[in-house]
Amino acid sequence: MEANKNFAKKTIIGVMVLIFLTIISMSIGRYPINAKDIFLYLIGRKNLPPEVVTILFKVRLSRILSALLIGSSLALSGAAYQGMFKNPLVSPDILGASTGASFGACLGMLFSWNIFFIQISSFIFGLIAVFITYVLSERVKDGDNILILVLSGVMINTLFSSFVSLIKFIADPYNKLPSITFWLMGSLASVDYKDVLFLIIPILIGIITICLLKWKLNILSLGDEEAKTLGINTKKIRLIAIMASTLMTSATVAIGGNIGWIGLIIPHLARAIVGPDYRYLTSMSIIMGGIFLIFIDDLARIVGGLEIPIGILNSIVGVPFYIYILINYRRDWS
Repeated sequence: MEANKNFAKKTIIGVMVLIFLTIISMSIGRYPINAKDIFLYLIGRKNLPPEVVTILFKVRLSRILSALLIGSSLALSGAAYQGMFKNPLVSPDILGASTGASFGACLGMLFSWNIFFIQISSFIFGLIAVFITYVLSERVKDGDNILILVLSGVMINTLFSSFVSLIKFIADPYNKLPSITFWLMGSLASVDYKDVLFLIIPILIGIITICLLKWKLNILSLGDEEAKTLGINTKKIRLIAIMASTLMTSATVAIGGNIGWIGLIIPHLARAIVGPDYRYLTSMSIIMGGIFLIFIDDLARIVGGLEIPIGILNSIVGVPFYIYILINYRRDWS
């Protein structure tokens, strides 16, 4: 009961921070808008000029919503993967979803497809990459199942990374190559409500699926032998969780490009706040993932004269944290 009360308090604080950050984010941009005026407008105490309302709800809000969806889904996927693989150093792209989706998008840009078909291609190839990884791991009958799955993911990651490099090599260096390179860095600069609608369905399916598996992920994190003795079909649960995570990861890469590190670092921060219990960890990862990416996207918009790709800022934050995890691996996960 006490744990539930503490979790409720922390969740309320997290939601309040998210709402506050959303209002601040709506005020940030080339056309600054007073955050207090935005708040008063939202509660019906003040009117704003039509052009200001257009900027708020047709430009900035779609970007904030996409950051919320992408950050939440990547963080939740990372939390699920770390529990499934019993390893704090894994992230949602370990099985090839991100590199597969990157290849799909680069392929579309190489052949000058419109943005919708580029996104569809990215989404499909992300799913294909993980499907190949899983099928390949199933072909190996002897050995540690988790280790074989991870090694298969490493090989597929390398393969699709090579395909991406090949496309960059043959792409037009004056037109298509800059577009491909910028997209691979990750950015939310051009998202709109169509992109938000594209994200909602796969991300909701993934989030609901993983949240329904919360107690089973708790058991799975204890190890396969313990889980099997408790009647858990580890292979089936792991496959469902991988499918849900892949669905979300592929969708996010299709819209925002290759946005890394969130699935690695946010689950650790959430775990430090609410502990390793997936009944609490899933919700906190969703909230903190959204907060983190909205904050990073704000930095991308206000630091320097040009918008900095999100992938660069994520790496600047993520690498020092990754080093911390490596140093404290045994202490924090023993």
